[in-house]
Amino acid sequence: MSKNTIAYQGYAGAYSHLSCTKAFPKMRAHACDSFAQAMFMVERGEAQLAMIPIENSTAGRVEEIYRLMPKTHLHIIQEHFEPVNHCLLAIPGTRIEQLKTVSSHPQALAQCNSAIEDLNLQQIAHLDTAGSAEELATTKSTTHAAIASKLAAKLYGLEVIKENFQDISGNTTRFIILAKEKNIPQYQQHKTFITTMMFTVRNIPSALFKAMGGFATNGINMVKLESYMASDSMSATSFHLDVIGHPEQQQMQLALQELAFFSKEMRVIGTYEGHAFRFNGTH
Repeated sequence: MSKNTIAYQGYAGAYSHLSCTKAFPKMRAHACDSFAQAMFMVERGEAQLAMIPIENSTAGRVEEIYRLMPKTHLHIIQEHFEPVNHCLLAIPGTRIEQLKTVSSHPQALAQCNSAIEDLNLQQIAHLDTAGSAEELATTKSTTHAAIASKLAAKLYGLEVIKENFQDISGNTTRFIILAKEKNIPQYQQHKTFITTMMFTVRNIPSALFKAMGGFATNGINMVKLESYMASDSMSATSFHLDVIGHPEQQQMQLALQELAFFSKEMRVIGTYEGHAFRFNGTH
């Protein structure tokens, strides 16, 4: 199954599935019950790639991913930004006036709260947006709706009653695409590259400040720095860092040397071309 298979977490029709079809339309998308299952499928060679959400512009970071990454030897080979378009779905032929209840993932319900209240619908939380669509297709209730993607509507034979049902537009999820093999593109001056690394600083005063100093002195722009507890003991803090730069650039080499010197552990987990959305806000 490994060749031409991309794994994702969730039901068929989930936003992760939609992202797979957008970024890799010729690959077979495989649904997994958890992020860990999707990632370890790639680790074991059962899937070629994994599509993993790492942050959302409304809900923030997906913390579980930062804890899972150190347990794998996977590499980031690409990033993908997917604008979230929540759709109100119903059984074909249902009129909006008939609806009494709506189900979806709690985050989707929260992002559509005002629109739901305008229709005076009772909210029902579900583990997954696409899962709520699948359940609706099974029950065939004409008084119940689901909030999910347009892809979910297509897969489960539902009708889109309302598109862009979310209260605020611009909600976007950033995904990372993981592979077993390292695939660093050759440096090209006219392209913008992102390098991602994980590190744990040494136990010395101002260690983080000193570790980051190499990027400042070498003119490397840091675009993301996340901290997380690396173990259950809460004794060591680890960091996830994204910078604009390529390892073939001399400034990056100097900055990475300084980071390695002040780090107890340091691992570059990917260099990849920055997605267009990152720079101009278009998909």
